Amino acid sequence: MQPLSFHVVDRAGQSRAEQVEVSRLTIAGWAGRDQTAIEHHIAELAELGVKRPSTTPCFYRLGAELLTQAEQIDVVGVKSSGEAECVLLQSPAGVLVTIGSDHTDREVEAYGVTVSKQVCPKPLARDAWRFDDVAGHWDQLEVRAYAVANGERRIYQQGSVASLLPAAELLARAPLTAGAAMFCGTLAVQGGIVGMADGDALELELHDPILNRTLRHAYRVRALPIVE
Repeated sequence: MQPLSFHVVDRAGQSRAEQVEVSRLTIAGWAGRDQTAIEHHIAELAELGVKRPSTTPCFYRLGAELLTQAEQIDVVGVKSSGEAECVLLQSPAGVLVTIGSDHTDREVEAYGVTVSKQVCPKPLARDAWRFDDVAGHWDQLEVRAYAVANGERRIYQQGSVASLLPAAELLARAPLTAGAAMFCGTLAVQGGIVGMADGDALELELHDPILNRTLRHAYRVRALPIVE
């Protein structure tokens, strides 16, 4: 199991600590509602040599120990990058939602998508909301990611989760049992998928315009050398 600690913020802005022991991790892939947008993301990855998925959506099962709330992750080489996603977790207090990054090795992805996801940590924010507090306006939540490289910060991903399959549908397809977590799919990146070099960072945001609040997390990459 992977122990995680969250500050769960309620509708009134009050927070309480919640411990979650995650024993099962699932990544929902190709989880868009718009087939055109799905094809766009498939085309992005095809440029990196990634094969088309056999079906959409699909659910990748990974080791829960990949989850981390650290502000720095270690990766091998400079061919990996992140993807901002809503993350659902089954906790003792019910389902929680936070923001995370499905960090993936793009070079390995050309060999096998599941393997490429398994070889990289999956950063998560330390703050979370109760899913019941946002379920009624889920489609209005907004995901943003900023890439930081060479001292420059630029928008990397931005859009409403309305372009992705509803959380309720994902939960119906892949129910969250006790100790389970699921990444809910990602948006197309702006400017193409670019690998992160040593010291590069990704800033993640999940904004709720109805309750006027935002979950944030940022992490930096330490690129370990590849020894031939």
